[in-house]
Amino acid sequence: MKKSIFIALAALCLLMAVSCSQEQSNVATLVDDYAQVTIPAPDLSGITDNGKEVLKLYRLAADEVDKIYWEQNYGQKENLLESISDPSERKYAEINYGPWDRIDGKPFVRGYGDKPAGSRFYPSDMSPKEFDAFEDKDKLSPYTLIVREGDSLKTVWYHDAYAESIAKIEHYLSWAADVTIKSSVRNYLLEMIKGLKTDSYYDSYKAWLDMDDSKMDLVIGPLEAIDDALYGTKASYGAYVLLKNLKRTEELNALSSRMQEFQMMLPGNPVNRHFLPGDKSDIFSCDVLYCSGYPNAGFKVIGINFPYDARIQQELGTRTIVFDNIIREKFIHTVYPVGQHLLEEEFQPHVDASAFYWIIVFREIAKGLGVKETINGKGTVAEALGNEALVMEKAKSNVLGTWLCALEAEAYHISAIFKKEDVLATFVANILRSVRFGAGDPTGVANIIVYNYLLENKAIVWNATGRYSIDYDKTWDSLDALGSEILRIQANGDIEAAREWVAKYGVAGLESKSDKRVLDNANIPVDILLSYE
Repeated sequence: MKKSIFIALAALCLLMAVSCSQEQSNVATLVDDYAQVTIPAPDLSGITDNGKEVLKLYRLAADEVDKIYWEQNYGQKENLLESISDPSERKYAEINYGPWDRIDGKPFVRGYGDKPAGSRFYPSDMSPKEFDAFEDKDKLSPYTLIVREGDSLKTVWYHDAYAESIAKIEHYLSWAADVTIKSSVRNYLLEMIKGLKTDSYYDSYKAWLDMDDSKMDLVIGPLEAIDDALYGTKASYGAYVLLKNLKRTEELNALSSRMQEFQMMLPGNPVNRHFLPGDKSDIFSCDVLYCSGYPNAGFKVIGINFPYDARIQQELGTRTIVFDNIIREKFIHTVYPVGQHLLEEEFQPHVDASAFYWIIVFREIAKGLGVKETINGKGTVAEALGNEALVMEKAKSNVLGTWLCALEAEAYHISAIFKKEDVLATFVANILRSVRFGAGDPTGVANIIVYNYLLENKAIVWNATGRYSIDYDKTWDSLDALGSEILRIQANGDIEAAREWVAKYGVAGLESKSDKRVLDNANIPVDILLSYE
């Protein structure tokens, strides 16, 4: 009897050991899904000594932003990493800024449940009814936390919640303002300090748009409501340290004067695109020298369009920044190989690096287009659509950016040589790549919606070969129809329609799961992981 018990215990221990080994192996595989890319030391030959000192201070400020984002997404970074013994789990926790995989929100570290929908912006035990009954005019501000005070809820401004790190950021920015020889940079940094102190960023956004004569750029602060899956309002901290490509920026800025023209070109009912963007929009081509906070968590951002403030967008416009070096690495490591493995042979030559670059340019431009205020008195689109607003906005910019890019390519308005078919095939390859991101955040859900819509309308067809064929005409029609419908949903603040779209199209099907197996077996990375010389 004792012998049988011993054998049973031994077998159980062996099973647990094998299971643990498999879990560690699985996490090691997840780490390998990110291709390691080293950002080389930048060519600073045209930068003054003062400018180089400013860049160093920008990076120090960005490191403090990283600490804030850890607090927003998980809590104390050191406490988590010190509790993990397996090196692969520790590395993956660093990639994801917590114990949850950003692809699906599931934990990969034992002892954790699924990631809270509200991240750390709200009490984990707060009910919707309790939040609705909470009377505080600042509860939906992008810059407040909701916390418990006894049995009640209260708001805490970011500048109070993260006071220690924000004080250090202010110190570095103040130092940089003293060092810089550019008056526009100095003004921006001083206005940003005021914004960080008060969580009021209107003046700093204006100063940033006025800062167009610097070879360097710093985008910093609570930027995008990427992690708030409860109400879609709370902004996550992030930072980008950038170096401008002057020659390419000059080329891209020729598009800036056409923002209002692009707005008028959008498909669908004109009433759903009544917004008129400001005439001071510009477009920068930059290399990323460093990023921190949410831009560094999981999948890497390849372009931005800021600010999100609707008042600034209407009064002045927006700044689009495309990240040349990140776009290039993404195409090499992910987009191109996905096209080679998942598209039928006749479509593979149309997956084009230049087309991908310009798709991203127009995707970011499209973020500043469309509609910002509902047409029926429901307030801003963000207010009306709540936690579905960002999903709709991500899908809109992806679809309409590609739509505009194809039109411009067809009209030979783009200096690079590629055709409309190259744009559409490259777009499809990028969507197939992006579906692997899962539904863990609004970007992932938006990609799945676009993919499923294309599949439903037979714009793309999954064949018995495990590869896709593309019907270019149906793909074009699908972009037109989907872009028009998203603009309608946004303009009317139709949250029920938005929820229906997410429920219907926002779930990955069997085809995409098959694609994942193909790409996993071929060791095609999901995304890139950045390190810096």
